[in-house]
Amino acid sequence: MAHKRRDVLSSGSSPAKQQLDSVASLPYPSLSCSPLKAPSIQRPSQLLTFSYDSDHVLEFNDSALRYYVEPPRGADLGFHYDRSIMRPAERGRLDALLAALSRFKNAMRASNPLSSAVNIPDVNVICWRGIMTKILAAPYEETDGWELNVMLINGTFYFEEHLSDAKLQEKNAMTPRNRLLTYYGYAFESYCTTSQPSGHRDVPPDSQDAPGWGGDVNTNIQWCSVVKTKLADRRVIMGGEVDCVRGTYSGTTDNFVELKTSLSLRNPSDETRFEKKLLKFYLQSFLLGVPEIIVGFRTPSGHLTALQSFRTMEIPRLVRGKPGAWDPSICLDWGDRFLAFLQSTVQSSSGREVWRVSFKPRLGITITMLDEAGVADVVNGEERVGFLPRWYWEESMAVGHGPETRSRVDVTSTMPTYAAPISGWRI
Repeated sequence: MAHKRRDVLSSGSSPAKQQLDSVASLPYPSLSCSPLKAPSIQRPSQLLTFSYDSDHVLEFNDSALRYYVEPPRGADLGFHYDRSIMRPAERGRLDALLAALSRFKNAMRASNPLSSAVNIPDVNVICWRGIMTKILAAPYEETDGWELNVMLINGTFYFEEHLSDAKLQEKNAMTPRNRLLTYYGYAFESYCTTSQPSGHRDVPPDSQDAPGWGGDVNTNIQWCSVVKTKLADRRVIMGGEVDCVRGTYSGTTDNFVELKTSLSLRNPSDETRFEKKLLKFYLQSFLLGVPEIIVGFRTPSGHLTALQSFRTMEIPRLVRGKPGAWDPSICLDWGDRFLAFLQSTVQSSSGREVWRVSFKPRLGITITMLDEAGVADVVNGEERVGFLPRWYWEESMAVGHGPETRSRVDVTSTMPTYAAPISGWRI
Protein backbone atom coordinates (compact mmCIF):
# COMPACT_ATOMS: atom_id res chain seq x y z
CA MET A 1 0.00 0.00 0.00
CA ALA A 2 1.09 3.58 -0.55
CA HIS A 3 2.43 5.44 2.44
CA LYS A 4 0.18 8.14 3.82
CA ARG A 5 0.79 11.64 2.59
CA ARG A 6 2.96 13.65 4.96
CA ASP A 7 2.38 17.36 5.45
CA VAL A 8 5.86 18.85 5.33
CA LEU A 9 4.87 22.47 4.88
CA SER A 10 5.72 24.74 7.73
CA SER A 11 3.02 26.95 9.15
CA GLY A 12 2.14 29.82 6.86
CA SER A 13 4.27 28.59 3.93
CA SER A 14 2.85 28.55 0.44
CA PRO A 15 2.80 25.37 -1.67
CA ALA A 16 3.60 27.55 -4.67
CA LYS A 17 6.88 28.67 -3.12
CA GLN A 18 8.15 25.56 -1.49
CA GLN A 19 9.00 22.17 -2.94
CA LEU A 20 7.60 19.30 -0.94
CA ASP A 21 9.82 16.48 0.20
CA SER A 22 8.70 13.02 -0.93
CA VAL A 23 5.08 13.46 0.07
CA ALA A 24 4.19 9.91 -0.82
CA SER A 25 5.90 6.73 -1.93
CA LEU A 26 4.88 3.49 -3.57
CA PRO A 27 7.18 0.56 -2.72
CA TYR A 28 8.60 -1.81 -5.29
CA PRO A 29 6.32 -4.75 -6.11
CA SER A 30 7.13 -8.33 -5.22
CA LEU A 31 8.18 -10.47 -8.18
CA SER A 32 7.89 -13.75 -6.30
CA CYS A 33 4.22 -14.38 -7.03
CA SER A 34 1.58 -13.28 -9.51
CA PRO A 35 -1.45 -11.31 -8.36
CA LEU A 36 -4.50 -13.44 -7.62
CA LYS A 37 -6.44 -11.47 -10.19
CA ALA A 38 -4.68 -9.25 -12.70
CA PRO A 39 -6.56 -6.10 -13.73
CA SER A 40 -8.20 -6.28 -17.11
CA ILE A 41 -7.01 -4.18 -20.01
CA GLN A 42 -9.26 -3.29 -22.91
CA ARG A 43 -8.17 -3.95 -26.47
CA PRO A 44 -6.95 -0.59 -27.86
CA SER A 45 -9.29 1.13 -30.30
CA GLN A 46 -7.86 3.63 -32.77
CA LEU A 47 -9.20 7.18 -32.74
CA LEU A 48 -7.04 8.85 -35.39
CA THR A 49 -3.65 9.01 -37.06
CA PHE A 50 -1.24 11.81 -37.96
CA SER A 51 2.15 12.26 -39.60
CA TYR A 52 5.35 14.22 -39.24
CA ASP A 53 7.05 15.26 -42.47
CA SER A 54 10.78 15.39 -43.28
CA ASP A 55 11.12 18.60 -41.25
CA HIS A 56 9.07 17.16 -38.38
CA VAL A 57 6.10 19.36 -39.18
CA LEU A 58 2.82 17.93 -37.89
CA GLU A 59 0.29 16.97 -40.57
CA PHE A 60 -3.12 15.41 -40.02
CA ASN A 61 -2.89 12.88 -42.82
CA ASP A 62 -1.26 9.52 -43.57
CA SER A 63 1.59 10.85 -45.68
CA ALA A 64 4.18 9.07 -43.52
CA LEU A 65 2.40 5.70 -43.60
CA ARG A 66 4.68 2.82 -44.69
CA TYR A 67 3.86 -0.69 -45.91
CA TYR A 68 5.78 -3.84 -45.03
CA VAL A 69 7.99 -5.60 -47.56
CA GLU A 70 10.32 -8.55 -46.95
CA PRO A 71 13.91 -7.35 -46.46
CA PRO A 72 16.79 -9.16 -48.22
CA ARG A 73 18.97 -11.45 -46.15
CA GLY A 74 22.49 -10.12 -45.76
CA ALA A 75 21.30 -6.52 -45.97
CA ASP A 76 23.91 -4.02 -44.81
CA LEU A 77 22.34 -2.13 -41.91
CA GLY A 78 25.15 0.41 -41.98
CA PHE A 79 24.34 1.50 -45.54
CA HIS A 80 24.25 5.30 -46.01
CA TYR A 81 24.88 5.89 -42.31
CA ASP A 82 26.74 9.06 -43.25
CA ARG A 83 23.66 10.39 -45.06
CA SER A 84 21.16 9.85 -42.26
CA ILE A 85 19.22 12.64 -40.54
CA MET A 86 18.86 11.76 -36.86
CA ARG A 87 16.56 14.03 -34.86
CA PRO A 88 18.21 14.93 -31.52
CA ALA A 89 16.60 14.01 -28.21
CA GLU A 90 14.30 16.69 -26.84
CA ARG A 91 11.75 17.24 -24.09
CA GLY A 92 8.92 14.76 -24.45
CA ARG A 93 6.13 17.27 -24.97
CA LEU A 94 2.51 16.24 -25.52
CA ASP A 95 1.78 19.04 -27.99
CA ALA A 96 1.15 16.95 -31.11
CA LEU A 97 -1.02 14.45 -29.25
CA LEU A 98 -3.08 17.23 -27.65
CA ALA A 99 -3.47 19.10 -30.95
CA ALA A 100 -4.69 15.87 -32.55
CA LEU A 101 -7.20 15.20 -29.79
CA SER A 102 -8.47 18.78 -29.82
CA ARG A 103 -9.04 18.78 -33.57
CA PHE A 104 -10.61 15.33 -33.38
CA LYS A 105 -13.06 16.43 -30.70
CA ASN A 106 -13.97 19.58 -32.61
CA ALA A 107 -14.52 17.60 -35.80
CA MET A 108 -16.72 15.08 -33.99
CA ARG A 109 -18.77 17.83 -32.38
CA ALA A 110 -19.21 19.60 -35.70
CA SER A 111 -20.54 16.44 -37.32
CA ASN A 112 -22.60 15.38 -34.29
CA PRO A 113 -23.08 17.93 -31.48
CA LEU A 114 -24.33 15.18 -29.15
CA SER A 115 -21.31 12.93 -29.75
CA SER A 116 -19.33 11.79 -26.71
CA ALA A 117 -16.71 9.76 -28.62
CA VAL A 118 -13.89 11.55 -26.79
CA ASN A 119 -14.95 13.42 -23.70
CA ILE A 120 -11.72 14.44 -22.01
CA PRO A 121 -13.20 14.84 -18.49
CA ASP A 122 -14.05 11.11 -18.65
CA VAL A 123 -10.47 10.14 -19.56
CA ASN A 124 -8.15 9.36 -16.65
CA VAL A 125 -4.75 9.47 -18.39
CA ILE A 126 -3.32 11.07 -21.54
CA CYS A 127 0.28 10.32 -22.50
CA TRP A 128 2.60 8.92 -25.12
CA ARG A 129 2.79 5.13 -25.39
CA GLY A 130 6.47 5.15 -24.38
CA ILE A 131 5.61 6.52 -20.94
CA MET A 132 3.03 3.83 -20.25
CA THR A 133 5.58 1.25 -21.39
CA LYS A 134 8.06 2.56 -18.81
CA ILE A 135 5.42 2.44 -16.08
CA LEU A 136 4.30 -1.13 -16.80
CA ALA A 137 7.85 -2.44 -17.29
CA ALA A 138 9.10 -0.89 -14.04
CA PRO A 139 8.82 -4.08 -11.91
CA TYR A 140 11.48 -5.72 -14.10
CA GLU A 141 13.67 -2.67 -14.71
CA GLU A 142 17.07 -3.31 -13.12
CA THR A 143 19.22 -0.33 -14.10
CA ASP A 144 17.44 2.69 -15.55
CA GLY A 145 15.33 4.99 -13.43
CA TRP A 146 13.02 7.61 -14.89
CA GLU A 147 11.10 10.73 -14.00
CA LEU A 148 7.73 12.04 -15.13
CA ASN A 149 6.09 15.42 -14.90
CA VAL A 150 2.41 15.07 -13.98
CA MET A 151 -0.51 17.49 -14.13
CA LEU A 152 -4.13 16.95 -13.13
CA ILE A 153 -6.94 18.91 -14.79
CA ASN A 154 -10.61 18.11 -14.28
CA GLY A 155 -9.87 14.54 -13.28
CA THR A 156 -7.49 13.82 -16.19
CA PHE A 157 -3.81 13.09 -15.57
CA TYR A 158 -1.27 14.24 -18.13
CA PHE A 159 2.18 12.63 -18.15
CA GLU A 160 5.34 13.77 -19.87
CA GLU A 161 8.81 12.32 -19.44
CA HIS A 162 11.05 14.69 -17.51
CA LEU A 163 14.41 15.15 -19.19
CA SER A 164 16.77 17.60 -17.53
CA ASP A 165 19.24 19.55 -19.64
CA ALA A 166 21.98 17.24 -18.38
CA LYS A 167 19.96 14.16 -19.40
CA LEU A 168 19.31 15.61 -22.83
CA GLN A 169 23.01 16.32 -23.30
CA GLU A 170 23.78 12.75 -22.26
CA LYS A 171 21.26 11.34 -24.76
CA ASN A 172 22.65 13.49 -27.55
CA ALA A 173 26.27 12.67 -26.76
CA MET A 174 26.21 8.98 -27.68
CA THR A 175 29.47 7.32 -28.52
CA PRO A 176 30.03 6.71 -32.24
CA ARG A 177 29.51 2.98 -31.66
CA ASN A 178 26.19 3.43 -29.86
CA ARG A 179 25.02 5.88 -32.52
CA LEU A 180 25.78 3.30 -35.19
CA LEU A 181 23.94 0.57 -33.26
CA THR A 182 20.93 2.86 -33.02
CA TYR A 183 21.14 3.51 -36.75
CA TYR A 184 20.97 -0.23 -37.49
CA GLY A 185 17.38 -0.25 -36.24
CA TYR A 186 16.34 2.63 -38.48
CA ALA A 187 18.13 1.10 -41.48
CA PHE A 188 16.22 -2.14 -40.87
CA GLU A 189 12.99 -0.13 -41.13
CA SER A 190 14.14 1.27 -44.48
CA TYR A 191 14.75 -2.22 -45.87
CA CYS A 192 11.39 -3.43 -44.52
CA THR A 193 9.08 -0.68 -45.75
CA THR A 194 7.79 1.06 -48.85
CA SER A 195 5.57 4.07 -49.42
CA GLN A 196 3.54 2.17 -52.02
CA PRO A 197 0.31 0.42 -50.94
CA SER A 198 0.83 -2.10 -53.73
CA GLY A 199 3.83 -3.45 -51.87
CA HIS A 200 6.22 -2.58 -54.69
CA ARG A 201 9.54 -1.39 -53.38
CA ASP A 202 10.63 2.20 -53.56
CA VAL A 203 13.75 2.51 -55.72
CA PRO A 204 15.65 5.56 -54.51
CA PRO A 205 18.76 6.83 -56.33
CA ASP A 206 22.03 5.05 -55.50
CA SER A 207 20.16 2.03 -54.09
CA GLN A 208 21.84 -0.36 -56.55
CA ASP A 209 24.63 -0.78 -54.02
CA ALA A 210 22.13 -2.06 -51.43
CA PRO A 211 19.31 -4.15 -52.97
CA GLY A 212 16.04 -3.60 -51.11
CA TRP A 213 17.07 -0.22 -49.66
CA GLY A 214 13.94 1.88 -49.14
CA GLY A 215 15.48 5.33 -48.79
CA ASP A 216 17.85 7.26 -46.57
CA VAL A 217 16.99 7.45 -42.88
CA ASN A 218 15.31 10.62 -41.61
CA THR A 219 13.95 10.18 -38.09
CA ASN A 220 11.93 13.40 -38.41
CA ILE A 221 9.42 11.39 -40.46
CA GLN A 222 6.90 9.48 -38.34
CA TRP A 223 3.43 8.02 -38.66
CA CYS A 224 1.53 7.95 -35.38
CA SER A 225 -1.64 6.35 -34.09
CA VAL A 226 -3.80 7.55 -31.19
CA VAL A 227 -5.77 4.89 -29.34
CA LYS A 228 -8.11 4.64 -26.38
CA THR A 229 -8.07 1.77 -23.92
CA LYS A 230 -8.84 0.97 -20.27
CA LEU A 231 -6.65 -0.44 -17.53
CA ALA A 232 -9.06 -1.81 -14.94
CA ASP A 233 -11.68 0.97 -14.76
CA ARG A 234 -9.38 3.82 -15.83
CA ARG A 235 -9.66 5.19 -19.35
CA VAL A 236 -6.36 5.92 -21.07
CA ILE A 237 -5.57 7.71 -24.34
CA MET A 238 -2.12 7.14 -25.81
CA GLY A 239 -0.28 8.10 -28.96
CA GLY A 240 2.68 6.31 -30.46
CA GLU A 241 4.68 5.80 -33.63
CA VAL A 242 3.77 2.89 -35.91
CA ASP A 243 6.51 1.46 -38.14
CA CYS A 244 4.32 0.07 -40.92
CA VAL A 245 1.25 -1.97 -41.85
CA ARG A 246 1.06 -5.35 -43.54
CA GLY A 247 -1.10 -5.32 -46.65
CA THR A 248 -3.93 -2.82 -47.04
CA TYR A 249 -4.52 -0.24 -44.32
CA SER A 250 -8.14 -0.37 -43.19
CA GLY A 251 -8.14 2.39 -40.61
CA THR A 252 -7.70 0.03 -37.63
CA THR A 253 -4.70 -1.38 -35.78
CA ASP A 254 -5.39 -4.92 -37.03
CA ASN A 255 -2.41 -5.13 -39.41
CA PHE A 256 0.07 -2.81 -37.70
CA VAL A 257 3.65 -4.11 -37.59
CA GLU A 258 6.43 -3.23 -35.14
CA LEU A 259 10.00 -3.64 -36.42
CA LYS A 260 12.90 -4.48 -34.11
CA THR A 261 16.52 -5.58 -34.44
CA SER A 262 18.61 -7.78 -32.19
CA LEU A 263 22.04 -9.34 -32.21
CA SER A 264 21.90 -12.92 -33.50
CA LEU A 265 21.46 -15.48 -30.73
CA ARG A 266 24.62 -17.56 -30.35
CA ASN A 267 24.26 -19.22 -26.95
CA PRO A 268 21.88 -19.64 -23.98
CA SER A 269 23.02 -16.34 -22.45
CA ASP A 270 22.04 -14.51 -25.62
CA GLU A 271 18.63 -16.20 -25.51
CA THR A 272 18.09 -15.13 -21.90
CA ARG A 273 18.95 -11.50 -22.72
CA PHE A 274 16.64 -11.57 -25.74
CA GLU A 275 13.76 -12.96 -23.67
CA LYS A 276 14.18 -10.03 -21.26
CA LYS A 277 14.03 -7.62 -24.21
CA LEU A 278 10.79 -9.26 -25.28
CA LEU A 279 9.02 -7.66 -22.31
CA LYS A 280 9.38 -4.15 -23.73
CA PHE A 281 8.72 -5.40 -27.26
CA TYR A 282 5.50 -6.92 -25.97
CA LEU A 283 4.35 -3.93 -23.92
CA GLN A 284 5.09 -1.39 -26.65
CA SER A 285 3.01 -3.31 -29.16
CA PHE A 286 0.30 -4.50 -26.79
CA LEU A 287 -0.47 -0.97 -25.60
CA LEU A 288 -1.00 0.39 -29.11
CA GLY A 289 -2.87 -2.66 -30.41
CA VAL A 290 -0.02 -3.79 -32.71
CA PRO A 291 -0.58 -7.51 -33.39
CA GLU A 292 2.76 -8.41 -35.01
CA ILE A 293 6.42 -7.81 -34.20
CA ILE A 294 9.10 -8.65 -36.76
CA VAL A 295 12.62 -8.99 -35.40
CA GLY A 296 15.64 -8.79 -37.67
CA PHE A 297 18.66 -10.62 -36.27
CA ARG A 298 22.04 -9.20 -37.24
CA THR A 299 25.74 -9.84 -36.98
CA PRO A 300 27.93 -7.63 -34.76
CA SER A 301 29.02 -5.82 -37.95
CA GLY A 302 25.40 -5.01 -38.87
CA HIS A 303 24.42 -7.53 -41.54
CA LEU A 304 20.94 -9.06 -41.47
CA THR A 305 21.03 -12.82 -40.96
CA ALA A 306 17.47 -13.88 -40.13
CA LEU A 307 13.90 -12.72 -39.57
CA GLN A 308 11.36 -13.90 -37.04
CA SER A 309 7.73 -12.82 -36.72
CA PHE A 310 6.09 -12.84 -33.29
CA ARG A 311 2.37 -12.55 -32.59
CA THR A 312 2.20 -9.99 -29.80
CA MET A 313 -0.42 -11.81 -27.74
CA GLU A 314 1.60 -15.05 -27.83
CA ILE A 315 4.87 -13.60 -26.53
CA PRO A 316 4.17 -14.15 -22.79
CA ARG A 317 3.82 -17.89 -23.44
CA LEU A 318 7.31 -18.01 -24.93
CA VAL A 319 8.91 -17.07 -21.62
CA ARG A 320 6.41 -18.55 -19.18
CA GLY A 321 7.92 -21.03 -16.73
CA LYS A 322 11.53 -20.18 -17.51
CA PRO A 323 13.94 -19.15 -14.72
CA GLY A 324 13.64 -15.42 -14.06
CA ALA A 325 10.84 -15.01 -16.60
CA TRP A 326 8.72 -11.88 -16.57
CA ASP A 327 5.00 -12.03 -15.88
CA PRO A 328 2.67 -9.56 -17.64
CA SER A 329 0.09 -9.85 -14.86
CA ILE A 330 2.62 -8.35 -12.42
CA CYS A 331 3.16 -5.46 -14.85
CA LEU A 332 -0.57 -4.79 -15.21
CA ASP A 333 -1.13 -5.03 -11.47
CA TRP A 334 1.71 -2.59 -10.86
CA GLY A 335 0.29 -0.20 -13.47
CA ASP A 336 -3.12 -0.33 -11.80
CA ARG A 337 -1.57 0.31 -8.38
CA PHE A 338 0.53 3.15 -9.80
CA LEU A 339 -2.52 4.94 -11.22
CA ALA A 340 -4.52 4.36 -8.04
CA PHE A 341 -1.60 5.76 -6.07
CA LEU A 342 -1.57 8.93 -8.16
CA GLN A 343 -5.31 9.38 -7.79
CA SER A 344 -5.08 9.09 -4.02
CA THR A 345 -2.04 11.38 -3.73
CA VAL A 346 -2.09 14.12 -6.35
CA GLN A 347 -4.51 16.97 -5.77
CA SER A 348 -4.93 20.11 -7.85
CA SER A 349 -7.00 23.15 -7.01
CA SER A 350 -5.92 25.40 -9.90
CA GLY A 351 -4.84 23.01 -12.63
CA ARG A 352 -1.42 24.71 -12.64
CA GLU A 353 0.45 22.45 -10.24
CA VAL A 354 3.16 20.16 -11.57
CA TRP A 355 4.22 17.01 -9.77
CA ARG A 356 7.44 15.06 -10.24
CA VAL A 357 7.18 11.28 -10.18
CA SER A 358 10.52 9.51 -9.75
CA PHE A 359 11.15 5.79 -10.21
CA LYS A 360 14.26 4.05 -8.89
CA PRO A 361 14.81 0.38 -9.75
CA ARG A 362 14.29 -2.00 -6.83
CA LEU A 363 13.04 0.86 -4.64
CA GLY A 364 9.82 2.19 -6.15
CA ILE A 365 8.07 5.49 -6.71
CA THR A 366 8.18 8.85 -4.96
CA ILE A 367 6.15 11.98 -5.74
CA THR A 368 6.97 15.63 -5.07
CA MET A 369 5.12 18.80 -5.98
CA LEU A 370 7.39 21.28 -7.73
CA ASP A 371 8.00 24.77 -6.43
CA GLU A 372 8.00 27.88 -8.63
CA ALA A 373 11.59 27.32 -9.75
CA GLY A 374 10.85 23.70 -10.61
CA VAL A 375 7.76 24.66 -12.62
CA ALA A 376 9.70 27.40 -14.42
CA ASP A 377 12.28 24.79 -15.44
CA VAL A 378 9.48 22.63 -16.86
CA VAL A 379 7.96 25.59 -18.73
CA ASN A 380 11.41 26.33 -20.18
CA GLY A 381 10.46 29.84 -21.33
CA GLU A 382 7.72 28.56 -23.63
CA GLU A 383 4.06 29.57 -23.89
CA ARG A 384 2.82 26.98 -21.38
CA VAL A 385 1.04 26.37 -18.13
CA GLY A 386 3.21 23.71 -16.55
CA PHE A 387 4.17 21.50 -19.46
CA LEU A 388 0.84 21.88 -21.29
CA PRO A 389 0.53 24.36 -24.17
CA ARG A 390 -1.32 27.40 -22.90
CA TRP A 391 -4.00 27.14 -25.60
CA TYR A 392 -4.78 23.57 -24.54
CA TRP A 393 -4.77 24.40 -20.83
CA GLU A 394 -7.22 27.26 -21.45
CA GLU A 395 -9.39 24.99 -23.58
CA SER A 396 -9.44 22.33 -20.86
CA MET A 397 -10.20 24.81 -18.09
CA ALA A 398 -13.01 26.31 -20.15
CA VAL A 399 -14.62 22.90 -20.53
CA GLY A 400 -14.19 22.25 -16.84
CA HIS A 401 -15.86 25.48 -15.76
CA GLY A 402 -18.89 25.44 -18.01
CA PRO A 403 -20.21 27.66 -20.83
CA GLU A 404 -19.85 30.94 -18.98
CA THR A 405 -16.08 30.43 -18.78
CA ARG A 406 -15.94 29.04 -22.29
CA SER A 407 -17.35 32.31 -23.62
CA ARG A 408 -14.56 34.26 -21.94
CA VAL A 409 -11.72 32.08 -23.26
CA ASP A 410 -11.12 32.17 -26.99
CA VAL A 411 -9.17 28.92 -27.34
CA THR A 412 -9.24 28.93 -31.14
CA SER A 413 -7.28 32.17 -31.25
CA THR A 414 -4.43 30.74 -29.20
CA MET A 415 -4.24 27.24 -30.66
CA PRO A 416 -1.36 26.97 -33.15
CA THR A 417 -2.22 26.27 -36.76
CA TYR A 418 -0.83 23.21 -38.52
CA ALA A 419 -0.74 22.13 -42.14
CA ALA A 420 -3.44 19.67 -41.22
CA PRO A 421 -6.51 18.66 -43.23
CA ILE A 422 -8.95 16.64 -41.19
CA SER A 423 -9.47 14.17 -44.03
CA GLY A 424 -6.39 12.19 -42.97
CA TRP A 425 -7.95 11.09 -39.71
CA ARG A 426 -9.06 7.54 -39.17
CA ILE A 427 -12.08 7.03 -36.93
